[in-house]
Amino acid sequence: MNVYTSVKSTSLETEQDGCIRLSDVSWEQFEAIESAFKDIGGVKFFYLDRILQLMTVSPEHEIIKKTLCMLLEAYMRASGIRFYGKGGPTLGNRELGGRKEPDDSYDIGAPKTVPDLAIEVVITSGGIDTLEFYKRLGVREVWFWQNNQLSLYCLRGENYEQITRSTFLPDLDLELLLRCANMPDQYDAVTEFLQQISPV
Repeated sequence: MNVYTSVKSTSLETEQDGCIRLSDVSWEQFEAIESAFKDIGGVKFFYLDRILQLMTVSPEHEIIKKTLCMLLEAYMRASGIRFYGKGGPTLGNRELGGRKEPDDSYDIGAPKTVPDLAIEVVITSGGIDTLEFYKRLGVREVWFWQNNQLSLYCLRGENYEQITRSTFLPDLDLELLLRCANMPDQYDAVTEFLQQISPV
């Protein structure tokens, strides 16, 4: 099956922000398209319930993600919180009805099969319901970075609820984290953050 055969019967939406969405895509078609891109870097895939989203990864996206993760890891180390960075492993399968890679993820306390915390840097607005995907996996906490702001969601029962403080890191000053993450220089951001959280 070639890529043309895979996508010729699907509905295509092209966004102005580097995102393409295909609807009514079978799992086999998704895997064929994904395989065709295996040697092309900088493209991320998100598949859920027959909708496929392809997004190019911009330098801005990667810098924001890295800065946020450096700050978060600095806090957990300074606070003596055991954590295990998982990066962006491919999560999901056919039975789940979806597959994607988080921008980054962590296990807190001990290594686990499903990450405790997933981080998503949203440059592209709209698209597939990311929380629905993570709910099926059982990811307990999801952080979204969008428009220089953070939104945190905690899985409680069958649904996610927006929260103002992390359940895993309840003493983390999110306002400080946000201020430092928005600083123009990454090195200065982490230095400032460490100075603020270190005991006097």
